[in-house]
Amino acid sequence: TGGTSQTIEQFNEWLANTDADITYVGTPIDKRSGLDARSALNTVVTYCTQRSGNICGGSCTVYNGGSACLSTPNTQCLSATNNVAFCDGGSCGGSCNNFANCGTRLDGGFCYTPGTKSINVSNA
Repeated sequence: TGGTSQTIEQFNEWLANTDADITYVGTPIDKRSGLDARSALNTVVTYCTQRSGNICGGSCTVYNGGSACLSTPNTQCLSATNNVAFCDGGSCGGSCNNFANCGTRLDGGFCYTPGTKSINVSNA
């Protein structure tokens, strides 16, 4: 089924309630206050190593920034505040799919993306 990007509110709720081990990359995010409206200028991508039922977790990385190709080995699921492409090859190569066209939606605006090795982030 098709879908939309994760909202700032969904990200903040996930951040406040997750027990995932989180690494931050890019513009810092305060876990206590989460994202605000100014964050809409960036794309926030959260990618994690484990899926348990409909929950995305394990070790997660939160990228907050602009256009980039992210190396994301061992990714099982992800979310993004804007559309991104997730690829089964390194350097944003191989076969890529759009987050907006997620085939298996998980709780909190996440998508099941086994085999993802890189994520192509475009400008918001």
